Amino acid sequence: MSVADPNALIGGLDFTFLFGLVDGVDRWLAGLVDGAPLLVALGIAFVLGLRHASDPDHLVAVTSLVAADDRGTRDGTRLGLWWGLGHAITLALIGFPLIALKAGLPAWLQSGAETAIGIVITLLATRVIWKWAHGDYQAGRHAHAAASDLPADEAHRHLRDGDEPAHRHHGLRTPRQAFGIGFLHGLAGTGTVVLLLLSALPTRLEAALSLAAFAPMTIFSMAAFTTAFAWVLTRPLIQPVYRRVLIPALGLFGFAFGLWYAGIG
Repeated sequence: MSVADPNALIGGLDFTFLFGLVDGVDRWLAGLVDGAPLLVALGIAFVLGLRHASDPDHLVAVTSLVAADDRGTRDGTRLGLWWGLGHAITLALIGFPLIALKAGLPAWLQSGAETAIGIVITLLATRVIWKWAHGDYQAGRHAHAAASDLPADEAHRHLRDGDEPAHRHHGLRTPRQAFGIGFLHGLAGTGTVVLLLLSALPTRLEAALSLAAFAPMTIFSMAAFTTAFAWVLTRPLIQPVYRRVLIPALGLFGFAFGLWYAGIG
């Protein structure tokens, strides 16, 4: 995926290098597609879809989403599925017409979407930092005193206000919100994906079939990533470090990355 302003620097930080590795992998895979039989090309498109979730802007946005609401593994999976679904739907709605027309996404639209994504990432990161500073990450999975006889698997997870015993619940981020963020990400990335497929495949039909293989894999790969992320961060040995150190670190990194990606500064 391209960056709104690759030369923009925020506080002396330049995140262009994060895109170098994944861009190299995409170019290598696209080279394998060129001249390959259709079934081989579809298989490579399948792998491209799996790789697509590791774009740095995708990882930063979803990491901030998971961290912001202290999700468990199951909720992390659901969030990734809805994020990936929004992304895949945008790929289909915009990608197939672009392939039919052999056209690219207008530069102003892609640039505007990337700026919007940077702003969203910055806002998500700001929310993470604000909640951490107010002590909202001190509660893990638990049952209330009134329901202390519940088995462990019926206890629940949510954020709370600092050390208040009778803490107030905070709602978790909804699937609709995750879907919307994924949809926006798809808008910014579709043009690049379509141009990659059109340049590597001889016909529009093959490009369309490859996009049909590519899009669903973004759902699977993003769900797999958020599941793994949520599982690791909720392990007993890691969780205390996560709550005290990793959450603010992720928030600060996401804030700087989001400003840079949006070209603000």
